[in-house]
Amino acid sequence: MAAFQSQWTGRRARHARMHRVGATALALCAWGPTASCGGGDEILGPLYTEIVVTSDFAWDLPPDFPAPRVPEDNPMTPEKVELGRRLFYDTRLSGNETQSCASCHIQEAAFTDRLPRGVGSTGDVHPRASMSLTNMGYQPVLTWANPNLTTLAEQALIPMFGEDPVELGMSGREEELFARLEAEPIYRRLFPAAYPDDPVINLSTITRAIASFQRILISGNSRIDQARRGEIALTESERLGQNLFFSERMECFHCHGGLMFTGTNDFDGKSSPEIEFHNNGLYNLDGNGLYPSPNFGLFEFTQRPEDMGRFKAPTLRNIELTAPYMHDGSVATLDEVLDHYSRGGRLIAEGPNAGDGRTNPNKSEFVIGFELTARERQAVIDYLKALTDHDFVANPAFSDPWVEGSRRR
Repeated sequence: MAAFQSQWTGRRARHARMHRVGATALALCAWGPTASCGGGDEILGPLYTEIVVTSDFAWDLPPDFPAPRVPEDNPMTPEKVELGRRLFYDTRLSGNETQSCASCHIQEAAFTDRLPRGVGSTGDVHPRASMSLTNMGYQPVLTWANPNLTTLAEQALIPMFGEDPVELGMSGREEELFARLEAEPIYRRLFPAAYPDDPVINLSTITRAIASFQRILISGNSRIDQARRGEIALTESERLGQNLFFSERMECFHCHGGLMFTGTNDFDGKSSPEIEFHNNGLYNLDGNGLYPSPNFGLFEFTQRPEDMGRFKAPTLRNIELTAPYMHDGSVATLDEVLDHYSRGGRLIAEGPNAGDGRTNPNKSEFVIGFELTARERQAVIDYLKALTDHDFVANPAFSDPWVEGSRRR
């Protein structure tokens, strides 16, 4: 843990220095209407250059997107993706056979569930919101605040076997799960095809297949992307919103920058992953930075007081579709998001969570508050909505492969 703390602190400091001296130019270069700059960089990824992909897998990548980094023990194949897609939508992965992975990660909602907090197969309400799976293959850490959960296959075990809260509810029922899947003729074909060296249905093949499917959930055809490629022109309002988004006045890009619109990212060929956690002044229960239990953020893992309330900034791609917002779903709309950041932290006047987030001592230096005219406010919202990728949420390759009514979420 000490090694992680040192590594993360160094990355944060280096990232902050880079942002202050050059990120505005880099971000505008990458996301301006003409995208005339070449080369790219370690944060934004390759731009208008030959992208080196070290895998034989035929990625269906948007133009100028690097490939996700793939673990050496689970190289990508079409057979693994097909198997993982089936498993992702299969309710046999829950104890009472009522939910699948897709129950909390709905394609039409950019693979979120539209709920403030997730609800498991037995009715347990989770402490945090279900994160979007948009471009999850580019994420070096996978949850709101756990720095130790770094692989998609490992993460898949949490909803399947976690007990507090219960999600899919399969704890202690592994053999039952294997028997269910072995009884399905499709799986008797798909597992050996996907893992010929390990054709037996087991937790390793199940979770690695799901991870393979999740890596192809790549979104890169929003209006912003199309404008960057010179295919369309942004509206006047969207251009104004873009300029505000990447300005030091609003500071949005510091935590939501780069190709993935998040400071936490990794990709094939990148020298090292970028990992960031931030406190955005959402709570301040005791005047010393306390957040409501059990959502203490990074503090839960480091026990460092300054990490109280620090969470990963999620991608803003498809943000229009992923309401409600924040780690606990406590902000309902994009208008309310702007209210929060324009004030420099949220004020809760009364109740158990009362406190002024603006004075939270652990709050990020980039959450400083700002003023917007009505026109500017609408422009920022228009720009955020221009990050919606309608092809992504309707792509049949990502949809439920089972016959209607059979094993669906």
